[in-house]
Amino acid sequence: MLDGSHITVYRDLEQGSEEWLQARCGLLTASEMKLILTPTLKAASNDKERAHLYELAAQRISGYVEPHYVNDDMLRGQAEEIEARRYYEHNFGPVEQVGFIVNRKWGFPIGCSPDWLVGEDGGAECKSRRAKYQVQTIIENVFADRSETIPPDFTIQVQTCLLVTERRWWDFVSFSGGLPMVAIRVWPDPVIQAAIVETAGAFEARIQKRIADYHAAAEIPGARLVPTERILFTDILA
Repeated sequence: MLDGSHITVYRDLEQGSEEWLQARCGLLTASEMKLILTPTLKAASNDKERAHLYELAAQRISGYVEPHYVNDDMLRGQAEEIEARRYYEHNFGPVEQVGFIVNRKWGFPIGCSPDWLVGEDGGAECKSRRAKYQVQTIIENVFADRSETIPPDFTIQVQTCLLVTERRWWDFVSFSGGLPMVAIRVWPDPVIQAAIVETAGAFEARIQKRIADYHAAAEIPGARLVPTERILFTDILA
């Protein structure tokens, strides 16, 4: 772990490990920012946003991150990311892998888990894509759009990574084995980043309010709240 004035870099954490999950526990991160901020830069107000609010509140209260199901696409993505990194290094230069980065400059934390950092100024977000999406990206984001914008589904995540790390640029890397790898450079967008900070700040305030309500419930006379012990899934299988 390396601490700066407001940025903490967990260099030695393995992404997906128990230690990595603990470092992320209760924090709003780049990959989840799309749950609270819409592509039109409006604060989301829907079931997914509310579910994420209570998920982070529960993590802070319990200190525990519940396991998530790993599907076939995620497993393929883990393998293809290794290949993508090899192609990237061969064509663009060496990279550095770190576990997690947290920035607290706004009075509350936002985190990101970079796929890799590049030199002193850059980073990259790598996506393993099905062939149909890779072809679409090459046609719509490389051929048709010479300004090299990235697929809109990933804009908020990449801008959050730039915001958290305070790096000058970020490469969006789209990989689908057998098709050309796409690397599109993204620069900080002050309008998007301002919306991220504003929305995240309001979301953080709501999390803290829910946590306060949770603790207040224990003070209600006659509340039938019975303490329990956690049963771990790994213990059931043992």
